[in-house]
Amino acid sequence: MSVFRKHDDGPVSTALEAQGLTWLAGAMADGGAHVVPVTTGPGWIDEPRLAAGSVTASAAEAFGRALAVTHAAGAPVFGAAPPGWDGRTQMGRSNERIRPCRSEPAGTAPRRWGEFFAEDRLAPYLAPCLDQGSMTARDVAVIERVCERLRDGAFDADQPALVRRAARERGDRIAVARTHGDLWTGNVMWVPGGTIDWAPPRAGRGPSRPAARPVEDGPETDIPGGRGRGDVVGVLIDPLAQGAHAETDLAALSVFGQRHLDRIYAGYDEVSPLAAGWRERVGLHQLHMLIIHAFLFGASYGAETASVARRYA
Repeated sequence: MSVFRKHDDGPVSTALEAQGLTWLAGAMADGGAHVVPVTTGPGWIDEPRLAAGSVTASAAEAFGRALAVTHAAGAPVFGAAPPGWDGRTQMGRSNERIRPCRSEPAGTAPRRWGEFFAEDRLAPYLAPCLDQGSMTARDVAVIERVCERLRDGAFDADQPALVRRAARERGDRIAVARTHGDLWTGNVMWVPGGTIDWAPPRAGRGPSRPAARPVEDGPETDIPGGRGRGDVVGVLIDPLAQGAHAETDLAALSVFGQRHLDRIYAGYDEVSPLAAGWRERVGLHQLHMLIIHAFLFGASYGAETASVARRYA
């Protein structure tokens, strides 16, 4: 099998990528999304060279079902890093706040999603973007208003049904999804299924026990999972894995376009129904990826970030 090697690049550690891939891969045995395997060494990781395919509607649906299982594997708190990581990380040149993978101390209430998203994913970029001219003072003011509403809980919404059910079964204090964390379309590779010989048998097949919809929508039923051997499968690569809201991963897929995106959403919602109004929150969940691009690449992304934020201010 042909492999390629990544080396540490400045402060960005390949160890974190390896830990994230391993953490996400833990859900494969239960039907979670395929995750590229990784071998590690001091300052480097090796991954197999994956054969490139082209996404189909059926592959997109299967990926959506499998991603729902990955998310349901859970995390202890919002912003949690993969187990074992307690250091600095970055997305490009941007610092990313991630926390040790452990629950809040006893007697401390877990942070709500809105608090986390405002304080760790938006607010830290406002002053740097203003200072370097990526955003105007008016742009920053718009996003500050969104942050206030996030902290007040205006946009808190339930996690998808499988995430909530799994959290209850584990006895978690709060439902947090185990997310890829940088799920733009380039970080899903569509690979011919017949070329994959490194994944558990149930990988990519979705949940064996889908979550029920509300009673008025009908009873819980078995959803056929899996794929034909000749179909392609979505394989996760290059994560910044973390505890977050599942809707953030789903929203990231549409930032730069993803073929058959509606089929991914349909497959996901089929087995793990999304909370009411999720489509209206897509732009909100995209703000983190957009503001990072504003910080890294300048004012065109700053204007786009503010434009999206105005919908929620």
